[in-house]
Amino acid sequence: MKQSEPSAALRARGGFAHSFALWAMVILLAVLGLGALGGGLWLILLGGSWYYAVAGLLFLATAALLAKRSPMALSVYALLVIGTLIWALWEAGLDWWPLSARGDVIAVVGFLLLLPWITRRLGERQPMAGEPAPGAYPVGAFRGTGLPLTASLAVVLLVAVASWFTDPHRIDGTVPARQQTASAASPAGSTGPAVPDGEWQAYGRTGYGQRYSPLTGITPENADKLQVAWSYETGDLRGQPGDPKETTFEVTPLKIGNRLFLCSPHQHVIALDATTGKEVWRRDLQIDPKQLALQHLTCRGLSYRPAPQAAAPGAAASTPAAGGACAARLFMPTADGRLVALNPEDGSICTGFGENGQVNLWANMPNVQPGAYYSTSPPVVTAKLIVVGGTVLDNVSTKEQSGVVRTFDADSGRLVWNWDSARPDQTAPIADGQTYTVNSPNSWSIASVDEALGMVYLPLGNQPPDQFGGNRSPEVERFSSSVVALDLATGQVRWVFQTVHHDLWDYDVPAQPSLIDLTVNGQTVPALVQPTKQGELFVLDRRTGQPVLPVTEKPAPQGAAEGDHSAPTQPVSALSYDPPPLSGADMWGATMFDQLACRIALKRLRYDGRFTPPSLQGSLVYPGNFGVFNWGSVAVDPQRQVAFTTPTYLAFVSQLVPRQNDTDLYVQGDERPKFSLPALNENFGAPYAIKLGPFVSVLGLPCQAPPWGYVAAADLTTGKVVWKHKNGTTRDASPVPLPFRMGVPNLGGPMMTAGGVAFLSGTIDYYVRAYDVSTGRQLWESRLPAGGQATPMTYQGEDGRQYVLVVAGGHGSLGTKGGDSVIAYALPK
Repeated sequence: MKQSEPSAALRARGGFAHSFALWAMVILLAVLGLGALGGGLWLILLGGSWYYAVAGLLFLATAALLAKRSPMALSVYALLVIGTLIWALWEAGLDWWPLSARGDVIAVVGFLLLLPWITRRLGERQPMAGEPAPGAYPVGAFRGTGLPLTASLAVVLLVAVASWFTDPHRIDGTVPARQQTASAASPAGSTGPAVPDGEWQAYGRTGYGQRYSPLTGITPENADKLQVAWSYETGDLRGQPGDPKETTFEVTPLKIGNRLFLCSPHQHVIALDATTGKEVWRRDLQIDPKQLALQHLTCRGLSYRPAPQAAAPGAAASTPAAGGACAARLFMPTADGRLVALNPEDGSICTGFGENGQVNLWANMPNVQPGAYYSTSPPVVTAKLIVVGGTVLDNVSTKEQSGVVRTFDADSGRLVWNWDSARPDQTAPIADGQTYTVNSPNSWSIASVDEALGMVYLPLGNQPPDQFGGNRSPEVERFSSSVVALDLATGQVRWVFQTVHHDLWDYDVPAQPSLIDLTVNGQTVPALVQPTKQGELFVLDRRTGQPVLPVTEKPAPQGAAEGDHSAPTQPVSALSYDPPPLSGADMWGATMFDQLACRIALKRLRYDGRFTPPSLQGSLVYPGNFGVFNWGSVAVDPQRQVAFTTPTYLAFVSQLVPRQNDTDLYVQGDERPKFSLPALNENFGAPYAIKLGPFVSVLGLPCQAPPWGYVAAADLTTGKVVWKHKNGTTRDASPVPLPFRMGVPNLGGPMMTAGGVAFLSGTIDYYVRAYDVSTGRQLWESRLPAGGQATPMTYQGEDGRQYVLVVAGGHGSLGTKGGDSVIAYALPK
């Protein structure tokens, strides 16, 4: 019977569609093959993996056979699928995200090849004269050469499913139960100075900087019932005239009596009712926008000194004394370089302090430049003294302000002593008309204090520029990137422990030291725990600076830039979160192609492992200067003697750029280079500018495979990491808000309670989370309206409930959403 005309037309159109699909696939395979082959050959020349070149050849072979409509195309592609799977398992094991980067494109193309639009054109031929048209197709997903490809893709799916339930990065364990007792070195016990259980009187709750509360109302059994009790908006949002990019809301509020005290980025001081969240008073310290900081604008917190012989324990307020002396005081460092004393009762200025209630921190400072120096962190306050450090501009010039640390009388504001690391023995108050040393290392983070031992513990930064140290003095070499113990009464150095020798990586000590009494070999040891950017937790005897856990000097890469040198060894603690060195197998991407680009980029950089010196070709810095740990520090439990930690892993690239001279902006031809400020740091006065940036792919993703962030617990008496789990999702860090639990970076500190629960809000997804300290199990999470780059705290309200307080204001340079929210959570009444 003759075929009808409409049926013939449909058959013709179907054949055209099939042919179009086949040729589109041929072109796609050819493009993929050329890309993989070209990039793969480049990688081979650089000494990298041969896989991509081989894969490129198999892509091209499949394309050629497909163009000939040969069924062998599917067999060749099945070989590529199986070969890729074997190679991926060899490099990455059953780790889903690295596996997906290697196989996603190949798997998708494999499934496309099995579509009928493709398979029906393979092996077909025109029938001979008088021969009937074929009634079946020789190739399909489950017959002919399509069967091996189907089988190989089925194996891939099985491996993928298995990898979803496998976490090779996870460490499981249980924190040991132990109890610590008071020691002679710490009369108030291992938690530090006596503070009412329901209060939070310093940045780290006490001068010990533990970020630990003895409250037990919230437990692993009831934490999942936490709900918002109240919220408050400060009205102070970033984006105002003069704001630098790194305008941040990093405050950890204080809780004294029934009041909360906090500061906002633009230097407003606010008092709230701790039980209801209602505003009690507000003080605008009126900073001229022209005086704002050039690089950073933040306030991490206030400091508090109780009234001498307060009428009641934990009393927050005091009646103003004659002349505005104020018995109890809040101390606020401002962005224009002042230290202001306020009455916690009503926010009025304590005019008896300094000059009309304030001390000028620009006094005797060299190279005065508005916005270039101020104290971003709350000072240490004791019964009689205030110890204040400050931050200077990073990598702008070799003639910045001094990093001097000054101590003032808490009553009068009189300068008691000053410690300048370039003149460490000259601590007597500087004479009028003299200035402190230019460009000496500074202490920009939070210090800790042990009044019983009479020592204040300072985390020190580096001398600018961070990546070139050819002109550093012996004093700078001694104190840079160290934790230094000073005599509280005189400012004289009691001991110094250097965490990085001849720092060329911006590995300044960023975190507040945590003071804790540890039981070691049956003896109580007054210890100090110092987290570092490179991932060490140095555990030292805080009386002497000697290691409690072993510290080993390990050989470091050599070959610094001309005019500089590298230290032969670097210290490594027995308790270290230092990641293994990166290799080509650790590179990552959304597809095999941006992963290939990252492998090429890695091979083109200088990378000799940790402490690779900066170079003209560009050096990989891993861990990067973002820090495994940063200003958020860690939380320590003085009873169980463990640390709750939040290690973060991001690689950076550091490239030295020779300067034409010491004074002019760097130019390239007639124009500034594309990598100019803020990526290019000028370093006026040094022989090199420095180009800095994260090590990311062409798509903007980290080149290193996830996880990039964890929560973990470590036993401080043994140095053992007890458990470690990836933490956080990509919901707020990707173009499509998909909450993949990949483990994301954190900037902000954790907090622990005696109830066995830890809290963290600093991940780059907008959540506050609670964790079981014993096992690391996540107990609860709550969505935040903005980035939570601050450290939570906890307290007891007048209603007897335990509250957890979180600040959600975002972080400008981190790119998290800005906000002005203060949110309190509690269990239902």
